[in-house]
Amino acid sequence: MMAPVTRTILIVTVVAFLLQGASETYALQFALWPPGPLFRPWQLITYAFLHGSTVHIFFNMFAVYMFGSELERYWGPRRYLFLYGSSILFAGLTQLYVASKSAVMYPTLGASGGVFGLLLAYAVLFPRRRLMLLFPPIPMPAWLFVSLYAILELFMGVTGRQPNVAHFAHLGGMLGGCIALLSFRARA
Repeated sequence: MMAPVTRTILIVTVVAFLLQGASETYALQFALWPPGPLFRPWQLITYAFLHGSTVHIFFNMFAVYMFGSELERYWGPRRYLFLYGSSILFAGLTQLYVASKSAVMYPTLGASGGVFGLLLAYAVLFPRRRLMLLFPPIPMPAWLFVSLYAILELFMGVTGRQPNVAHFAHLGGMLGGCIALLSFRARA
């Protein structure tokens, strides 16, 4: 059974994606634009509910389903939502910082920053849990999978080998997840 906040995230994201497809001005208002005339503060959250394609939303929501439900059951809805929101916010802030240092003027879309925060939390809580890669199908412990994924994101971001992907936002999502985990430990 899917946890309630995870289910809500999935539903809201799919509805936002459908609305995005119905109106081009929707993305103009709610995607995360670099600092400038199109930027609005709410975009630091709303960008995570928009996606560039059906494949993009499918993989992000599949990851939210796979990792989010278990994290929500472990922590409860409030902490889980804080983790997801913190990951999205720090991913957006990181992307704004990177965009301000470059000449990039395209918007950022997608829940990937939130997903990377979930991945980090999952690897910290369940480091030895086996995950199966899709391509190639290789099982590995969660800590190794997430560590390799973070290294790959850093490499891709620094080298620019995969343009039009917000690699540093993904790492910012992990930073937001780390901050949420530290705040949970501080309150324990």
